[in-house]
Amino acid sequence: MPPAHVSTLTTGGSQQLMRHFVPRSLMMAELPREVEPQLLNGGDLVEEREDPAAPGVVKKKRRKKKRRNKVATPAGTNEAEGDGEARGVADVTKQLEQQTLEDKEREEEEEEEKDGEEVKGQTDPPSIPICELYPSGDFPKGEECEYPPSKDGRSAAWRTNSEEKRALDMANEEMWSDFREAAEAHRQVRTYVRSWIKPGMTMIDICEKLEDCSRRLIKENGLKAGLAFPTGCSINHCAAHYTPNAGDPTVLRYDDVCKIDFGTHVNGRIIDCAFTVTFNPKYDRLLEAVRDATNAGIKFAGIDVRLCDVGETIQEVMESYEVEIDGKTYQVKPIRNLNGHSIGQYRIHSGKTVPIVKGGEATRMEEGEAYAIETFGSTGRGAVHDDMDCSHYMKNFNVGHVPIRLPRAKHLLNVINENFSTLAFCRRWLDRLGESKYLMALKNLCDLGLIDPYPPLCDIRGSYTAQYEHTILLRPTCKEVVSRGDDY
Repeated sequence: MPPAHVSTLTTGGSQQLMRHFVPRSLMMAELPREVEPQLLNGGDLVEEREDPAAPGVVKKKRRKKKRRNKVATPAGTNEAEGDGEARGVADVTKQLEQQTLEDKEREEEEEEEKDGEEVKGQTDPPSIPICELYPSGDFPKGEECEYPPSKDGRSAAWRTNSEEKRALDMANEEMWSDFREAAEAHRQVRTYVRSWIKPGMTMIDICEKLEDCSRRLIKENGLKAGLAFPTGCSINHCAAHYTPNAGDPTVLRYDDVCKIDFGTHVNGRIIDCAFTVTFNPKYDRLLEAVRDATNAGIKFAGIDVRLCDVGETIQEVMESYEVEIDGKTYQVKPIRNLNGHSIGQYRIHSGKTVPIVKGGEATRMEEGEAYAIETFGSTGRGAVHDDMDCSHYMKNFNVGHVPIRLPRAKHLLNVINENFSTLAFCRRWLDRLGESKYLMALKNLCDLGLIDPYPPLCDIRGSYTAQYEHTILLRPTCKEVVSRGDDY
């Protein structure tokens, strides 16, 4: 070791001792005796690291042992010399080398621990929040698709390579990430639901089990993350907006067609996604028709695409299917008064509607928007009406200040503002918060226009309806079907 290294690290009186009492020739003669064994041992250490046959744990212990020996050797030599001044030099050298070896050991242990880390997997049943499964915040992306060509045949591939569009995409990365986290929670919850849903279960049990899992995976946190709207589990001729109220005895049966429609959100970025569950294979063709129509709408959607053209495409695909159920043949009809819609922050329906039949608005889709592309197919009339007890409610997004006289109504509105804001909710969720005897207050808020009721929507009795839905993001560079999974 060069003298400069020693003189730098010896301080104060020790430096003076060396200068006055230790001849330079003696210091130069003795220092190599202290250092040479360290260099030899260092060579042995390298050889041992390169030995592929030795197990990692054994190597680690052996390295530690050798390092202790290396530190101990110079001290013993100094004692044997019996020279107090030389011992001071050796002590400093020992401390330096011990510190260096400890630093190296710490670095190696950190690297080994890092290399040994495994990606945390989900439990069965799912219980680990998505944000903990992906601590880096790099959540799985959905299906990324190129936008459809423009009317004049020009490809939209330029968007992928445009520096300007890439910069815009990155500027909104935090928003896309929120959507992806909510979408991953949705995927895992619906996979879990498919594993246990079966005939004989009550609809309340199905909804509460699904929502409990969804709350865990999204790591429910007030209005920052949670459920975006109540779980829809509409059966047969009922197409949408049914969730059981307390005491509802409805049981899922083998011959039922059940639409499972639930949503998750992170920071108000909503995933609206739905699928249909059946147990009898006679409905397979109906489900295929609706699923294909939804995928056709997703494929056609894009920046500057007219909403009416999306509806015409969906109708054309759905009506190309015929289904035979119990010996009777039906043409699958799109339910003309149900639509997809644009999605805003904390706003499930943010203004634009995506029809599923031709003849809708000529409004165009725009860059940066999010849409729920959903289609409903029916063996009935192809139109729905309000029916049955209401369970879904939502605060009116545009309403201003309205004076409220009833104290119970004021209290209920405060509960709604604190827990749901402008997100949809249901009576079961008010029960869960400990509210009771609130129906009169809820009716009062509805009469004042502060809260909008959304009763179940049904086709004619005896008909069957199916639904499939995905959330898409119209990013500057590409279209992302963010809720897409291996299931549909």
